[in-house]
Amino acid sequence: MNNEYNCWLQERKSQAAIALLPLLNTIFAEEGALPGGGEVAVQAVEEFRRGIKRLLGFSPSVHFSQSAQAGGCGVFLGTVSRLEKIFSLSGQKQAAGGFTIRFRDKQLVIAGQDEPGLLYGVFRFLALLAMDLVHDGLEISDAPVSPLRMINHWDNLDGTIERGYAGPSLFYRNGRFDYDRQRIEDYARLLASVGINRISINNVNVRDEAKLLITEEYLGDVAALAAVFRRFGIKLFLSINFGAPWSLGKLPSADPLAPDVAAWWKERAALIYKYIPDLAGFLVKADSEGEPGPFLYNRTHADGANMLAQAVGPHGGEIIWRCFVYNCQQDWRDHSFDRARAAYDHFMPLDGAFNDNVILQIKFGPYDFQVREPVTPLFGSFSKTRHVMELQITQEYTGHQIDLCYLPWFWEDLMCFDTAQGPASRISELVGPYSGGHSFIEGFAAVVNVGLDRNWTGHTLAQANLYGYGRIAWNPNLTATEIAREWSVLSFGTGPAAERIAAILLKSYPAYEKYNAPFGVCFMVTPGLHYGPNIEGYEYSRWGTYHRADAKAIGIDRTPSGTGYTSQYSAKNAAMFADPASCPENLILFFHRLRYDYKMKNGETLLQNIYDTHFEGYEEAAAMLEQWKSLKDSLEEEVYQAVLSRFERQLANAREWRDQINTYFFRKTGIADKRGRKIYD
Repeated sequence: MNNEYNCWLQERKSQAAIALLPLLNTIFAEEGALPGGGEVAVQAVEEFRRGIKRLLGFSPSVHFSQSAQAGGCGVFLGTVSRLEKIFSLSGQKQAAGGFTIRFRDKQLVIAGQDEPGLLYGVFRFLALLAMDLVHDGLEISDAPVSPLRMINHWDNLDGTIERGYAGPSLFYRNGRFDYDRQRIEDYARLLASVGINRISINNVNVRDEAKLLITEEYLGDVAALAAVFRRFGIKLFLSINFGAPWSLGKLPSADPLAPDVAAWWKERAALIYKYIPDLAGFLVKADSEGEPGPFLYNRTHADGANMLAQAVGPHGGEIIWRCFVYNCQQDWRDHSFDRARAAYDHFMPLDGAFNDNVILQIKFGPYDFQVREPVTPLFGSFSKTRHVMELQITQEYTGHQIDLCYLPWFWEDLMCFDTAQGPASRISELVGPYSGGHSFIEGFAAVVNVGLDRNWTGHTLAQANLYGYGRIAWNPNLTATEIAREWSVLSFGTGPAAERIAAILLKSYPAYEKYNAPFGVCFMVTPGLHYGPNIEGYEYSRWGTYHRADAKAIGIDRTPSGTGYTSQYSAKNAAMFADPASCPENLILFFHRLRYDYKMKNGETLLQNIYDTHFEGYEEAAAMLEQWKSLKDSLEEEVYQAVLSRFERQLANAREWRDQINTYFFRKTGIADKRGRKIYD
């Protein structure tokens, strides 16, 4: 049985747990888990009790003591520093958030490097238990590779969500905080169970009432929300409007080098931290898509970020500054301009100019969360600036949580990309704590896909993307297959249905990519909505989103003979991308303008490959629908029917993509499909 609301924390009897009944009856908790101790440790004990209740139907008794005692049967929860000598745990020091789980001699020990580590260790043990993977002799030591594992909400105070596809906001209604406290606690539990430790609670486009979140009118409500997340080891960021000194403070400008502006922010920060002493800091979108920023005053982004960093620094706060900065007023007639160059051109010259408590948030690609675009050249190039990678869980360009599109499949590909900036330069190898002089990516931030729908994500199977983000942010070396199997078993049990659902997940991204825009072409979507095909919808717009298809060729020349974008990469990657023979074919039209008769590696022309992939993508979407139908007798009816309706809508969307793309290119070229399949004229 699957209760969609519980996601991967299902109430399900575990055979492995039943065998451990004598062991799990009693919890011995000490140190920070004592009453009155750290609230995250107290929550860890409560989560262990809740987890055993949902897996076995009873709540263990809890005994608190100042020091744990070796011997006896039971569960021992605490910190490594207090438990390692008593239980002969490994003396190896772990990163923050790390934990050790050891089960032997009728004793289960879960020891966290710190309080959040204890909480994460509890959740990991419960997951292993639910997957029937707990056994005598089990010993695991683990720690997050990424120090920062952040969720970005694009929620507006009117209750809407920018790029939200799962119902209204969890937090707001009609310009005010308005939420179900139990649901927020359940949400915090879901996030903590996959290791999330930061959350921004409002849209990066800070408009209307959202500007007031940093005023006393709202700060009490922000503090109340922060208190819920705090128990789960999650700290809040607030998105702020860079122009607040004049829009709120009535100053004549927001010039970051003006003393009165800096003083205003210092005073404002002091007020905010009075209400929320552990606020993680501010998230800022500046000089982007109409948002105010330092460019208004002929200042650099380092000037703007550092001024804010000085305001929050005395309180232990950080500034996360988004690098999504580009000219959104482009003339489509001007072929010299290339939006893909923007982030590198703006920020690479500033490497080393930012304060230590500034973190740059860089989208994974140079464009905007497209189905297929390359990894931005900023990764591997920065060596003196703290930075994180921004992903998008919400399916803005990947199907609106109508079409199944399992994102960890793509994220694994991103993690494997080699920046070729020295040894150990794959993205997954660059993730870790910042160290000056190295290109370490401190972690990840992702735009989330949740709303008030009962199942949280609109499409029940889209829960796998939220789960998968947490797991990859924790350990970017995990594979999409490992994550799909974990999520499917945790959500649907250990039977054959879970294995078949995991297989469907793993087929979904390749199918979606095949029936979408071809070979690295971007933005062939319905303007504004971004769902469904509109092949020239952005072709003559101001956004810099062109493919320039004509009767003979398609694509943008981004080599040195074109816009020069390839030159932003390391020499090895620049050469690879600049040569059509070595450029990955799934990106070939991102980097090159090619004739339709260009021969690809399979011996077929570019145009024939466009036809073939779109017919294949539709057929694969149809196959996923049939595979889901085969699960009817294995699933709860409500879940089965809800997902079935999504697959039926996806198939209709895939048909539109197939027919519109193929018809468009047939009309452009007059060249028929060599296999004689139906293309509309």
